[in-house]
Amino acid sequence: MKVLFVDCCISQRGAGSRTRALADAFLKAFRAAHPDAEIETVPPETLLALKPFAPEMLDERDALASVGAWDAPVFGLARQFRGADRVVVAAPFWDLSFPAALRTYIEYISANGLTYHYEEDGCHGDCHAARLVYLTSGGDFEREDSAGVLHWRQLAAMFGIGQFDYVFAGGLDIDPAKTPELLEAACALAEKLAETF
Repeated sequence: MKVLFVDCCISQRGAGSRTRALADAFLKAFRAAHPDAEIETVPPETLLALKPFAPEMLDERDALASVGAWDAPVFGLARQFRGADRVVVAAPFWDLSFPAALRTYIEYISANGLTYHYEEDGCHGDCHAARLVYLTSGGDFEREDSAGVLHWRQLAAMFGIGQFDYVFAGGLDIDPAKTPELLEAACALAEKLAETF
């Protein structure tokens, strides 16, 4: 099984990142339950280095797509995403969504003709993954309509990924005394989910 870990654990806390703690808990439990799985990581450095698409970049990518040149470097992240059997995305809850670097990554993996395509009845996904989990943490309480969660739920459907899950470690800045307890509870949820992921 090929697992893609999209690591957008960008934090001023460094090693103390709460999203990192959530991701580490999930991945540790996943490795224990699936020792033969191959985990490939897209690190924060890669995400932060991505340049948003300008019109001329889009024109060039469209020209490559029109002749089926899917081996071009611009499609590298999309090929990687398409080929994964499971996808784990971890990012902090920033400004009601997630860091801009992750939004730019979404532009790179959203390649019409490679990760999805259109037919008369609409959009159809072409990715291999059966499941995608979104791991996030934030100072405010979890909201059912969190833009980050909704965005990744809809992306999973667009890419043809049948099952979407998420763990939101929320309310971490409301009462600092409760932060460790809240994070521990979220990590426990992540670990349980990882066992059958």
